This record gives sequence, structure tokens and C-alpha cells, in this order.
Amino acid sequence: MENVDLLIHSAAQLCVVPAHNGPQRGAALGDLGIIPDGALAAHQGRIVATGRAADLRARFRATNEIDATGRCVLPGFVDPHTHLPWSGDRANEFEQRLAGATYMEIMAGGGGIMSTVRQTRQASVADLVADNLPRLQQMLAHGTTSAEAKTGYGLDTAAELKQLDAMLALDAAQPVELALTFLPAHAVPAGYSGRTDAYVDLVVTEMLPAGAAWMRQHNRPLFCDVFCEAGVFDLAQTRRILETARELGYKLKVHADEFEGLGGTALAVELGAVSADHLVRTPPADIQALGRGDTVAVGLPGTPFGLAHTEYTPAGQILAAGGALALATDCNPGTCWCESMQMVIALACRYMKLTQAQAVAAATLNAAYAIGRGTEIGSLEAGKQADILLLSVADYRQLGYRFGTNLVEMVFKRGQRVI
Repeated sequence: MENVDLLIHSAAQLCVVPAHNGPQRGAALGDLGIIPDGALAAHQGRIVATGRAADLRARFRATNEIDATGRCVLPGFVDPHTHLPWSGDRANEFEQRLAGATYMEIMAGGGGIMSTVRQTRQASVADLVADNLPRLQQMLAHGTTSAEAKTGYGLDTAAELKQLDAMLALDAAQPVELALTFLPAHAVPAGYSGRTDAYVDLVVTEMLPAGAAWMRQHNRPLFCDVFCEAGVFDLAQTRRILETARELGYKLKVHADEFEGLGGTALAVELGAVSADHLVRTPPADIQALGRGDTVAVGLPGTPFGLAHTEYTPAGQILAAGGALALATDCNPGTCWCESMQMVIALACRYMKLTQAQAVAAATLNAAYAIGRGTEIGSLEAGKQADILLLSVADYRQLGYRFGTNLVEMVFKRGQRVI
């Protein structure tokens, strides 16, 4: 018999979520590769094999053996779009929205993103770590084992770099593995009101080079993201920032089409961005571009839900075009303070009209590709990192069907039990 560190066996369902030479695209989304009475062996943080329980129990002897009878086993959720870290909250703005103010009206009045910017600028790295560790602990408890984190609440060079330093400390302090994104073009700071081009000059001549130097110093890859939206950064400004970032060695992401379709999604595909996120009002031509390119479309159903909007990412159209669709929380203090990918799956099933199987694949394998990690995480295929969930239920379809509760019973990160 072969010796391994971990053997999980007798699962009612073991959902492998196999890659299809990349993310699951179009009609292929939702292939969970279910093994009834399934088992998984892992050693030194990597998955060695999956299969029937009887076969793996005969083949492997494990230091740690878990009987998963009556449980469903899944890959750890990957959250490819969050706005951690930040300081403070905006509960008062939620009250304003309930009274009828729109998100863009609040932002134009100095609230919104700029409210969080003011609070985050005042926080130290230690403050940001202390404020955001509990959020990451909540994410982990609900099954997220890898997540993206963004700057964008600094909007000056020193504060943006401070957020990167906080991310590095957060990554080292807890089990959720972070992919880091530099987002100085998240909003136009108050000092540049009416002078967006001047702020873009600052981003491309000072801030992006500073982030690139940080990347080299710490040997950590960075994505560069831009909020391409009416009243924020237009298509030409977005192109300028992203093309400069690409030359400096960043990988690319784009916030696009949340409120208006400006062409940001098609630009993302053209520039080879890893993902284009939000995509609520994406023009038909841009949807077709997603089907032809490698950019992953990331739906954030918690955001329109949080804003009490009625339009959501047109998942059916994206899949019909052959696109790759992922899900994320957009966890942020303004529009969607939600740490739970389980809640996102429930919203995606109701408002994006995904089946539970499609939503699970979008929240695991495809989400991993949306942070450039699809060959390492997001599925339970042999050779991948052993990031594993045991649900307290026997059937994956309880995800999406149930909401407002936590169905995750155990979490393993790199083969080690962390919940």
C-alpha cells in the first residue's frame, strides 16, 4: 500500500469538477465529475488520486483518515473578486440608498468609494490587518480557500502601496490564499475632480511604476484593474492604463459594464485580460467577444442584490456565446458586504438562472481561472493543490437551494484541516 497524508472516503458525492483543457465554457459549464461513494487521497498538500472508496482504501494507507459518509466533498471555493482590505464601513450610505439615493449620486456627493478611501488612508498596515482578518476568517468558514484582494481605497501612491503591504501580511497570517490586484484607477480622488486625465497621468507615470517596483521587491505577481464606467474611467483612459500596466509586467483585469456598457469587456478580450468583472449591461458584440477569447466573465450577483437592482449578469447569453463564466462575492463595504460564496451561488441560481451544478463549477474551477490559477486550484484533479470542502449534506444541490446558512463542515487547505 502507498502511504499518504490524507484519505477522505465514503463520500455520498465527490465532485471533481474537471477542467476541459481550461475553464468550463458554454454548454460544458456544470460538469462536476461526480463520484458516488467517492474518495480522495492527498500527500504533501497535493491530490494524489480520486475514485471509488473501496479502490482507494485498498490502495492507500493514510496518516489522517476522514469518513465522509453522508457528506458531499467539493473543491474549495475560489473568490476571484473582492475589495479586501479596507477600513471602516458605509452603513449610513445603505440607509441613504433605502431612502432613494442612487449609488452614483452618493459617489458624486463625496461618498461611496471616496468615503472608504478617507478611512483607509488613515489606517496603518496593522489596522488594516486587524480589520480584515475577521473577514477572511468568515470567508474561510464558508468554504473560500483562495481569493483575490484589491487595492483601490488609497488612490495615492503611498496609500495604495500600504494596501499591498497589508495584503502581504494578511496572506501570511491566515489560510486563505490571496491573489493580489493593484487598482489605483478605482475612482477619481477628490483632488482631481474634473481632471480625470491628470489623474490618469499620475497612475501611469508614478503609481503603476511604483506597484511594479513593489512586485519585483516582493517577488509577487500583481494584476492591474480599472473601473471602466461612466463617470469614472472611460474606454480610452482604461486602455491607456491597461496597456501601460501590461508593459510593466502586470496581468490584467477590468471592472466593466456595471452601469453602462462602454466597451470595456471587448477591450479586456483584446488585451488578453484574465477576467472582465460585473458585466451587467454588456453589449451583444462584447458578449460574442467573450466567446472568442480567453477572458473569463465574472458575475457578481451580490452587487445588484445589494443595490436592490433588477439587472444581473446575462449568464445565459455569455454561455450561449461559448464564454467562460465565474462567480465572485465583490466583498466590499459599499455595495456588497458578503463573505459567503454559498450566498453568491444561491443568488446566481435565482437571478442569473444558473443550475446548482453550473454555479458550483463557476465558483470553483472557473473562478480559479479568473485569477490565473486554474491549473493549480479549483478542482479535485490529481496533481492539484488539496483545497477541499466537506459539506454537512450529501448532495451538492443543497447549495443554491438553501441560503442564509453555512453548509460547510470541514475545510482543508493544502491537505491540512483548517476548519
